[in-house]
Amino acid sequence: MARGQLRIYLGAAPGVGKTYTMLEEAHRRVERGTDLVVGYVETHGRRHTAALLDGLEVVARRTVRYRGADFEELDVDAVIDRAPRVAVIDELAHTNVPGSRNAKRWQDVRELLDAGIDVLSTVNVQHLESLNDVVGRITGTTQRETVPDRVVRAAEQVELVDMTPEALRRRMAHGNIYAPEKVDAALGNYFRAGNLTALRELALLWLADRVDDELDSYRAEHSIDETWETRERVVVALTGGPEGETLIRRAARIAARTRGADLMAVHVARSDGLAGADPAHLARQRVLTESLGGTYHEVIGADVPEALLAFARGANATQVVLGASRRGRVAQMLSPGVGVTTTARSGAIDVHLVAHERAAAGGRMGRPPAALSRRRRLLGWTLTAAGLPVLTLVLHAFPGLSLTNDILVFLLAVVGVALVGGMYPALVAAVAGSLLLNYFFTPPTRTFTIAEAENLLALGVFVLVAVAVSAVVDLAARRTRQAARASADAQTLATVAGSVLRGARPLEALLERLRETFALASVTLLERTPDGPWRVVTSVGDPPCAAPGEADAEVTADDTLTVALRGRRLEAGDRRIIEAFAAQAALALRQERLADEAATARPLAAADRMRTALLAAVSHDLRTPLASAKAAVTSLRSADVDFDEADRAELLATADESLDRLAGLVANLLDMSRLQAGALGMTPVALGLEDVVPRALDELRARSVTVRIPPDLAAVRADPGLLERVLVNVIGNALRVSSRVMVTGSALGSTVELRVIDHGPGVPEELWDGMFQPFQRLGDRDNDNGVGLGLALSRGLAEAMGGTLRPEATPGGGLTMVLTLPSAS
Repeated sequence: MARGQLRIYLGAAPGVGKTYTMLEEAHRRVERGTDLVVGYVETHGRRHTAALLDGLEVVARRTVRYRGADFEELDVDAVIDRAPRVAVIDELAHTNVPGSRNAKRWQDVRELLDAGIDVLSTVNVQHLESLNDVVGRITGTTQRETVPDRVVRAAEQVELVDMTPEALRRRMAHGNIYAPEKVDAALGNYFRAGNLTALRELALLWLADRVDDELDSYRAEHSIDETWETRERVVVALTGGPEGETLIRRAARIAARTRGADLMAVHVARSDGLAGADPAHLARQRVLTESLGGTYHEVIGADVPEALLAFARGANATQVVLGASRRGRVAQMLSPGVGVTTTARSGAIDVHLVAHERAAAGGRMGRPPAALSRRRRLLGWTLTAAGLPVLTLVLHAFPGLSLTNDILVFLLAVVGVALVGGMYPALVAAVAGSLLLNYFFTPPTRTFTIAEAENLLALGVFVLVAVAVSAVVDLAARRTRQAARASADAQTLATVAGSVLRGARPLEALLERLRETFALASVTLLERTPDGPWRVVTSVGDPPCAAPGEADAEVTADDTLTVALRGRRLEAGDRRIIEAFAAQAALALRQERLADEAATARPLAAADRMRTALLAAVSHDLRTPLASAKAAVTSLRSADVDFDEADRAELLATADESLDRLAGLVANLLDMSRLQAGALGMTPVALGLEDVVPRALDELRARSVTVRIPPDLAAVRADPGLLERVLVNVIGNALRVSSRVMVTGSALGSTVELRVIDHGPGVPEELWDGMFQPFQRLGDRDNDNGVGLGLALSRGLAEAMGGTLRPEATPGGGLTMVLTLPSAS
């Protein structure tokens, strides 16, 4: 059986017309003769939407009883038994009532798809799991019902149902979305024009990303390598040189001129690992790229132009930005270079060659450092100056050797000079050796004349071979030295990374590692203030430097940060690795400051979320008992009605009960605020559970609770009042869902466990964490049981007394709350 196909109508906000559009599509399919049924559609009282249900076959819903109330949910079995070609299932992110077949409606839909039934469904952008927190920050309202992005992305079709914020607000004002009494509040809160504009952009961007994924998959499936200019993407190539920042800023300007263009920086590392990329420059350039809204990437390749273009084509890039060559004119004549080669192979990708200061100084960058030490070079010159004359005398003492043998011996000598002294002594040895061979061993001897052409060829080959061998030996020595240096740098950086990752304060760990590695007295990170003076950010070792001028050496980390080193002067070769340290120090400081800002903002965000949730919760829960008490007192004071004693007693009882309930709610709110502020008063003493539990049951007026606490159970250490509050909340919750509640006690090591066991409908394990969130009621179904603080407050009080409160599943059905407290013995 082929799996069914899923089509989703995506909206930015409630009321844009997702369900209406879905039902219109349902009518079109029915008119075409498609077997279609409506499994579940929520009209929200909108008459135009409800009218579209006429003429469609509707499958009866399944009734689920929960906490004494009946709720209607999708009947999955009924739809599967009906076996239509298409099923209409509204609100994909809906959370089913506990006790349903699945916890989420998208899981119901998955069963229908597995049964070969096509499904039409709807979802709003605020219900997408990846965007849920973003929408919460924009609107101030957190959506508890979410659907994983992968479920929506896996749909065969996703259609955006769009509407401008102005049009949606007009629909709201005309009463086409919410009831008239809710319109003003909605327009002033969730449906503000700014909120709707942001939500609309989120929906468009999310859908654009999905389209990009589909395009990438299509190109991969059909082996399409050429660039399709569906969206501008600018790739900037970084060599690890200082010109990278110029290139990144130029590429960012190019991307900015094309609205919506992506900026990607890529560094191609040679596969031999010996390229001259400076890790400090790359670190700073990565930060710059990310600050400009781009992404940084690294790839490895032996052929740099080919690797760069392969990355650009894989990213479907339309433009590549390269720096002009830093090589001299002679080197450019011998080899075209990366820029010219990339341009020649780029095909449909535009290539920008950007001039920079380093390119202008290309031929004046100086010679590379010598591959060998000064001592070895001097030894090579000595062998050339003294060894060749001695070798000539030795060969002259054996006149029987042929010219070929003489050339081989001299070639061996040149190779030895190259191995010892490098290229330049070997080149001089090759030229001098050819002259000595010509004068002393090539007929006619004692003259530089060569009589036979083959001898001229032999001497020419000797010179060429000697020069080639000298160049190869020098290159091998240079590569060996680079490899050793790279290995040492890599080892140092790996050690740095390890110390930073293990340290509680990465910045201090980084500076301490720098001080130890280079045997320094102190390392100080200095920051230039806006007023001009330097400020010490952090320092390790003594004495610290108050300004760069006090240091023995200084390395710039970025525009405002400098690392000051005291203890000794640095070698030129050490500066490169120290610049990498400095760049990492700047990154570590930035991360620490971001972490501090996040830590500062986290309590504010939590407080704001709690404020929003509190306002939403108390709008009903505090008003209801207050209204009841107010109505009872007003009736008693009324002179228009003459109440008898029974009516008066009933009204007084209503007012008393409502005020008690209101007092309990306010007490819970105050205790929660004290918990969060760390100001909750507590006096732990030794208590026997057999004394505390009956007091809690008396307060609840519960006579049907079974209590089984062993008489020899150890006492617990807790605050009497707080423990009683915990028990009242937990046992009261159990009594609301079950008529059979049992309280048992047992010892476990140095703790005592008290179990409150009910046999009600239970709570799915994936919802356990949500039970302990402040101002949350499970499923948001019951608005008559307080502001949702009971379990949150109970857990907080238990933890304040050194205990825990956790849920467990009751065998046979139901929920068990386990209160663990420290034993007093």
